[in-house]
Formats: sequence, C-alpha cells, structure tokens
Amino acid sequence: MDSFSQKAGAFFTDLMETIVISASIFLIVYLFFMQPHQVNGQSMVPNFQSGEYVLTDKISYKMGNPQRGDVIVFHAPEAAHCAAGTGCDFIKRVLAVPGDTLEVKNNAIYINGQLLPEPYIPSDFKVLPGAYTKNGPVVMGENEYFASGDNRPYSSDSRTWGPITKQDIVGKAFFRYWPAPVVGPIKSASYPF
Repeated sequence: MDSFSQKAGAFFTDLMETIVISASIFLIVYLFFMQPHQVNGQSMVPNFQSGEYVLTDKISYKMGNPQRGDVIVFHAPEAAHCAAGTGCDFIKRVLAVPGDTLEVKNNAIYINGQLLPEPYIPSDFKVLPGAYTKNGPVVMGENEYFASGDNRPYSSDSRTWGPITKQDIVGKAFFRYWPAPVVGPIKSASYPF
C-alpha cells in the first residue's frame, strides 16, 4: 500500500509541477509576447468576420513602428464610448503614419495627395468623412496613427474620433486561428508609396 501511496503522491506532484510550469509559460507569453483577440462587429468586413479569433503580436511595435497597411489591435479611444470596464479593444487597419497628410474625398482616402489604392475593400463601399476628417486634410502628428475599418460605411474609426497614439496599440494582428476555414497568417496591405 505504501508503494501505491508513494506512486500516487509522485504522480500528483509531477502533475502539479507540469500545471504550474505550463500556466507560468502561458502567463508570460500572454502578458509580454502575444495575445488572442476576438473580432466583434462588422467594421472589418469583408476581410474579417465577427466571431473570428486572431493572435496579436505585442513585441513588434516595441522594437519598431506600425506601418501603413498593418492590421492592429488597440484600446478604444474615449470618444468611441465603449462601456466602462469592458476592456474594449478595436481591430482596424493603419492608413496613415506620423507626418502623413490624410484626406477623405471623392469616395476615397488620399495620403499625401495620392489616392490610396485599396483592393481589399469592395468598390461599392462608400468612404465618407467623419467628424474628424470632414473639414479637409488632416496631418498626423508625431506618434499619431490613422486607423480605419475596412467596412467603411459601418466602421467607427479615426474618421470620427481622430488618430490614435502608439501607446494605445496593443499589437499587430498576425495570425487568424479560428474558425478553421480561415486559419492562416494575416498579411499587411502594401501600397506603392
């Protein structure tokens, strides 16, 4: 009987060590390296659907800066009116980076006077200015980024509440892991300028 008790005790101790080590590794990865996020809402349709899950890289922007075309996750600005205590994060695409001049006109986005080609959004989507961009061109300040949903007619984004800062950004969405038919890396859009 002592042998069984010793084996059971050793098994339990090994099991607890494994659980504690696994939980510690998960916690370190979650806090410092990457984090899962769920897409909620229609603001990134047709490229992301509500209910999809993505992994967010939390390290890249500590060593570099967001680039135009990156899909990012960031803490919702106060002007977005998320319910208090919900930890509301948004997923959007970076369209303008510090120093860029952005203008919404002729049903399109212009960066530094050049039309931003966006083949990833349907041509019949209306691209209207919001409260922040309705009076003409806006210039991104130091550390400011203009983030917009791909579903322009139904996205609350920088057109309405203005640019976000690098400190607001949780990280770069780099991998979609659910549902199974859409599993794969998330590519940044590339532009000719």
